[in-house]
Amino acid sequence: MALKATTAGADDLKAILSAVSTLVEEATFVATAEGITFRGMDPSHVALIDITWPNSAFEKYSCDSEVRFGVKVDELAKLIKRASKKDAIEIGTEDAQLTVKIGAAKRYKIRLIESSENETPLPNITYDARMVMEVPTFEKALGDIEVIADYVTLTTEKKSAEFYGKGETGEAAVSASEGDEGVSELGTKQKASATYSLEYLLPIVKAVGTAAPDIKCEYSTAKPMRMEFRVSNIGRIHFYLAPRVDT
Repeated sequence: MALKATTAGADDLKAILSAVSTLVEEATFVATAEGITFRGMDPSHVALIDITWPNSAFEKYSCDSEVRFGVKVDELAKLIKRASKKDAIEIGTEDAQLTVKIGAAKRYKIRLIESSENETPLPNITYDARMVMEVPTFEKALGDIEVIADYVTLTTEKKSAEFYGKGETGEAAVSASEGDEGVSELGTKQKASATYSLEYLLPIVKAVGTAAPDIKCEYSTAKPMRMEFRVSNIGRIHFYLAPRVDT
């Protein structure tokens, strides 16, 4: 078996699959001696997710060569949902199948799928604004805008930020300052403002938020946003989202 990886519990794997499922139905993961990675874009090429899960995050890990394994995300997620919070999960590849062992009693095998994905480069962007917030604080601000609008405009100046949205029924605005409850950092090299789709933002925040205590958000005027989720046992989850461009 080229790959065998065991997690201490189910939360990290559930968080990864939840994040991936917000963008794609099929995913190809790449395993090497260093760990497991995934990078993919949604069909509209509006959002990109980049995940690095290092070998040090696993309870046990071995991979003797590069292994690419493609799966239908929902099928794998159904199996992982059968795990309780403390169940160790072992995944491995064997005869064009992914083996999944949950705890001491449950064993599954699912057929791998062929990958048709191309390498996706990461955006090379210089960010002017940065905010670090607890996930519930960030999610609540987005939710407060969603009741009125489908898009949120983020504006950061000095050590304050505003979430703003405008819809058919009216307008909504939420302000935040560095030092507020749940806000650990707000800074900017220069004033920055950009508009993003809540249809993409809220699902990814909700998907990873249960496993991440806080979130780092970086953006520049009219440029893609990058969010980094600080998940304790996962190297990093980066999410990139293109801005809305007014025509």
